[in-house]
Amino acid sequence: MARRNGGFVGQDGLDAPDPPTGVTVSGGIDGIASISFTAPTDTGTSAITGFIATASTGVGATATSSPISVTGLTLGTAATFRAYAINAYGTSAASDATSSITPAAARGVFGGGGASGSNVMQYLAIGTTGNTTDFGNLTHAKYAQNYGSVASSTRGIFATSINQPIAAIDYITISTTGNASDFGDMSQARHGWASFSSSTRGVFTADNDNSDGSTKIQYITIASTGDSVEFGDQHANRNRASGLASTTRGVTNGGLGPSAILNSMEYVTISSTGNGTDFGDMTVTKMLRCSLSNNTRGVILGGNSNNNVIEYITIANTGNGTDFGDLTVGREQAGTVSNSTRGLIGGGAGSNEQGLNSIEYITIGTTGNTTDFGDLLNASLSSKMSATCNSHGGI
Repeated sequence: MARRNGGFVGQDGLDAPDPPTGVTVSGGIDGIASISFTAPTDTGTSAITGFIATASTGVGATATSSPISVTGLTLGTAATFRAYAINAYGTSAASDATSSITPAAARGVFGGGGASGSNVMQYLAIGTTGNTTDFGNLTHAKYAQNYGSVASSTRGIFATSINQPIAAIDYITISTTGNASDFGDMSQARHGWASFSSSTRGVFTADNDNSDGSTKIQYITIASTGDSVEFGDQHANRNRASGLASTTRGVTNGGLGPSAILNSMEYVTISSTGNGTDFGDMTVTKMLRCSLSNNTRGVILGGNSNNNVIEYITIANTGNGTDFGDLTVGREQAGTVSNSTRGLIGGGAGSNEQGLNSIEYITIGTTGNTTDFGDLLNASLSSKMSATCNSHGGI
């Protein structure tokens, strides 16, 4: 039966819908939260035309379905959220309140690297230019071609690398500096994992087994410690690739196959285990590239032989890459982090395999060349590194 004393009433409050149920909140990074809910089964005497989500701090947003993105939250100020349903006659009463979140600035953490591995981690605020600051130490020194890193809005994961026979996975709480903790183990002590994640699941593809590539795909649940689990097989046998993702789809690009460098890309649906599917081709044929994304656009940067090419794809639509611009310096095996608008690439190897400590950035939604951001702590540790962030492109 429709709620007869619905909160805000229109022409006929007796016919307003019931409130949404199962309302939850996620995110909060850079003042952006995602409010998810189930639409009411009792819509009143008119179809539901939209929904409202409001924060206890006063801001809100509307949408025609779940989830609703609420922006403009005050960093450092806790907030809960309620949802409302709307039809032609009025607005429902408020839903139950969500749990509380405290919005925080987007933070990126770079870890490992160097010629023989490092346990150093360093961090920066993605939205403001500047140099990195010491974060803490990994449990094991790490380095390799794009060794895997994934993240949720709170936790960052650094996976195994070439010099780790125990296949250890580390995790950190991104908002709090300190040393990493043991998460579990990858299924095998390989390296060269490309990686990407949704807000809940991390996926690792394109691992290296004696440089001959692999079709193996593994995944973890980021919030729960434990070993990796079989996901499926890649569309192509590749390693030394890189990965990017939206909230739903992950894309692996490039890499080295059994006999040649690849320019192909493939994708999986992150929430569903299964095999990779062809996505399209990159504009250049390179391995050791780096990738970043927001929820709509993926950007692929650099690569072997001091490549400075940047290209992009629309993640939801299969197809080939499109020119984006150029890096200020060619680099490979660098670390990348991003929020909803800005992507950073830091470190990596330049000419003659020399480590680079520079960081540069792009605006993901606007094509063009990179701009100087700042520097990493130490150039000697900057090649063959990886990075994780609590924003994951604003996801």
